[in-house]
Formats: sequence, C-alpha cells, structure tokens
Amino acid sequence: MRPASVAFVAVAVAVNAIASYYAFLPQSAGTIAFWAIAAGPTLLLGGAAAAWGSRQDLLREWLAPKWGDFSRGVLGAVLLFVAAFGFARLVTPVGSPREIWLVSLYGEIGDPRALQAHAPAIAATVAGAALAEEVLWRGAVTQLLAERVGSRTAWLWAAAIYAASYVPTAWSLRAMGGVGAGLNPVLPLLAFGGGLLWGGMARRFGRLAPSVLAHALFDWAIVMMFPLWGARSPVA
Repeated sequence: MRPASVAFVAVAVAVNAIASYYAFLPQSAGTIAFWAIAAGPTLLLGGAAAAWGSRQDLLREWLAPKWGDFSRGVLGAVLLFVAAFGFARLVTPVGSPREIWLVSLYGEIGDPRALQAHAPAIAATVAGAALAEEVLWRGAVTQLLAERVGSRTAWLWAAAIYAASYVPTAWSLRAMGGVGAGLNPVLPLLAFGGGLLWGGMARRFGRLAPSVLAHALFDWAIVMMFPLWGARSPVA
C-alpha cells in the first residue's frame, strides 16, 4: 500500500474509534450530541471517500442502481436481523447477566417516544450514515486494502478493521452499564457481522448499492421498528 493509502485507512480507524467511544458515553445518552458524534465524523469520512472514489472513476459504478438492488438489499437486511435477533435471544436473554449489554446500548440511543417524534430526522441520519459507511469501508478502504492483500480477501480485512474501530465502545458502554457490568462487546460484534455481510454483498455484486440499502434497512429496523431489547412500538 502507498503511504497515502495507509494514512487514510489509519485516519478512518482512529476517527471512528474516537467518535464511537465518545458517542456511547453515558453523558451522551438520548441527546442530539449522541447522533451528532456518532454520525458526523462518518459523514465527513464518507464524503472524503466519495471524493476519492469519484477521482478514481469508481463512485458511479459503486452506486449506480440496477434492477434487483431493492430485493437484494431487503434480503441482506433480513439475514442480518435474523442473526442479530438470534444473538440477542441466545447470548443476552432477558434476566441474564449479559442483558445489560443491550440495556446499555438502547439506553444510549434514547427514549423511543422521542425517536418516534423525530422519525424523519432519524431516517435521514440513518440513511446518510449507512451510505457514508458503505462508501468508506466497503468502497474506499476495501479498494485500498486490495492494493496490499488482493481483492479476494480485502473485504474480509476491511470487515475486521471496521469492527476493530468499534472496540472502544466496549469501554464506553461498560460505563453506561455501571460498576461490575464488564466490557460490552455488542457493537464490535455487530460491526464484524455486518461488515462481513455488507462486504460480501459488495464483493458478490461488484457494487455498493445493495449493501447501502441492506445497511440502512437493518439500522432502521433495530433502532425504530424491531429493537433487539425492550418493548417499543413500531413507528407508524
């Protein structure tokens, strides 16, 4: 990899790690600051990745819609949701010591009534962040890693690095859970699972449009419609 490529990947990891850590600290729970810190740096990095992709004549190829994208995106979102739902029921069931992992996560996201009251803004944020993350991690970062490890395995390395950038949340969500809660691995595990699925979709279809849709639909589902913890009413 060229020094500039290494620097860009390192900056992406560092910025996402710092932003995710501070976004999921207790003082940000349920506030606009949470959404700003969680999504803002990602949007900036995604913009930089999009600019790079445009200069390399890749951006249009990544995002140009094609027939079948919608069904592929929905299927990808459903597959990831089923996996996440299974994890929640088997690993963090209600009443278990590990339930606090999901309690802390959803406590950070905020009161469901407040989220429902601002559904259009949440939808725009989720869609924008999903697009930015796909262009950044499954687009630019994967392309840059391919220079070093080859295209066959670059998407796997990108998924691992993407998950690693969320490791600091294990400490910030631990603080949310209180003393004795232990490290909270939910977001790194979710990022790794999602990174594998979305990266695999990008590899299989040669484009990002299906994975962008799958990413956005999955995030919307677990935040607004079918949360993995707690009794919430779906947004009308």
